[in-house]
Amino acid sequence: MIRVAKDWIKARWPRLPLRTILFATLFTVAALPGFAAMFLRVYENTLVRQTEAELVAQGAALAAAAAAGWPGAEAGSLPDPRDVHPELPTIDLSSTPIFEERRRPWPISMPPDPAAVVAARALAPVAARTQQVTLSSIVMLDRQGLIAVESRVAGQGRSLAMLPEVRAALSGTPRTVLRRNAAYRAGFDLEWLSRAAGLRVHHARPIVVEGRVVGVLLLARPARALVKGLYADRGKIAFGVAVIFGMLVVLSGVLSRGIVRPVEALARASRALASGRQEDIPDPPPTAAAEIQDLYADFARMAEAIERRSRYLRDFAHAVSHEFKTPLSGIRGTLEILGDHGASMAPEERRRFLANADADAARLSMLTARLLELARADLAGADPAARADLAAVLRRRADACAPDFSVVADLPEDCPPLALPEASLDAIAGALIDNARAAGAGRITFTARAEARAGLLRIAAEDNGPGIAAADRARIFEPFFTTRRASGGSGLGLPIVLSLVAAAGGALRLDEAGGAGETGARFVLELPIAGRGDADRV
Repeated sequence: MIRVAKDWIKARWPRLPLRTILFATLFTVAALPGFAAMFLRVYENTLVRQTEAELVAQGAALAAAAAAGWPGAEAGSLPDPRDVHPELPTIDLSSTPIFEERRRPWPISMPPDPAAVVAARALAPVAARTQQVTLSSIVMLDRQGLIAVESRVAGQGRSLAMLPEVRAALSGTPRTVLRRNAAYRAGFDLEWLSRAAGLRVHHARPIVVEGRVVGVLLLARPARALVKGLYADRGKIAFGVAVIFGMLVVLSGVLSRGIVRPVEALARASRALASGRQEDIPDPPPTAAAEIQDLYADFARMAEAIERRSRYLRDFAHAVSHEFKTPLSGIRGTLEILGDHGASMAPEERRRFLANADADAARLSMLTARLLELARADLAGADPAARADLAAVLRRRADACAPDFSVVADLPEDCPPLALPEASLDAIAGALIDNARAAGAGRITFTARAEARAGLLRIAAEDNGPGIAAADRARIFEPFFTTRRASGGSGLGLPIVLSLVAAAGGALRLDEAGGAGETGARFVLELPIAGRGDADRV
């Protein structure tokens, strides 16, 4: 099921620019607090608690005024200002139960307390002015829960004692509850989002005189709903939205300069490189991210490698064409002569022409085999798990040499194994030995020294031949370059060695200190040691 959903989304996902994705991500992150306030009721719960706090403050002030003017109450001393009892809001929209609308008072055959009626009459002007400002409903009850107004019918009263908040207040504990408001009518289109829009907050507060509960003040008002709160704070909210949007614009500009523009410039350079136009690689902008700057550097190295490889292939194709053209021309000329004059040729002359064609064909066969070896060497990859023993390879090569040529291995006793296939190491050693012997040397000496810090084994291969002419030293690693073309040299031996060494992650060079005059040729190889980083093995 999840896989089907993923496939459906992938098939219909639009191709969006990176700039759009970044802006959408930033905008979503910036809007998360607003969504939390809207859907988690965080902001609305704060508004409802604010309404409760206002009713608590009104009730505390009015209850204190009623207690001070209660008939028969003695004038008390001022309370200690250090003796404070703050009342924290208790309403929570997610957990507080919601009661039905407050029922009409029950008629009861009991008149209200006359003292409560007198106190309510004295408090009425204050309560009326408070209602004008706060829009709260204020009702005073006596100690039995009866509304403290003089009844029109003698001996009759109206009771609210059945309400749970009134019962709690009569026992001396203030209480706040939520009740539905049947008279509520939506005034805004979005009020359906608010849970508190159709609720009223009811607060019952005891009136205490000389330590006794003599009455209750019952206050109620609609809760401040979310939409009304947002409208009241519209200026602050608009300012906050403007600040967030401005920050988004600034951050988008920074990200555009640091990511989008550099990526677009690199994409243009990639398309130019793919179309064969070698243009200057753009420099990474200073404001680009570190990874983008690394990507630019990697791209520049890749472009340089591609250009170098392209030049190599062009030069190689030209050299192959030249090398193959000579023997093919010889074979074609032989066939034409034999076709025109074969019948009249002497047998000895015919054999000479056929021998020349056979030599040209043999050279073509040899060049083809060497080219295959060079291709395999070029395509060979490094194998970290490979192991090769240099001493064993040199021993086998020394045993296979003719008596007039010797291979000397001057290696340390703890010579470490090398990280390349043994067949590659054997091909490298064999090519160096064949090159020395073909140059007229009678001995080649291999010496080795481990470079512990670099994890490489430095190998020097020096022969006692006539050396390499100064004019030829810069070209010895070029394919098809040889000074022994007449004796069958292909000019591919050292290029094959260079490719095998490079594939193993090593290096090959002609030592400038040797290779001229009677000192012979001296090649220096650097090959990786197997398990580099293992100090004990190095």
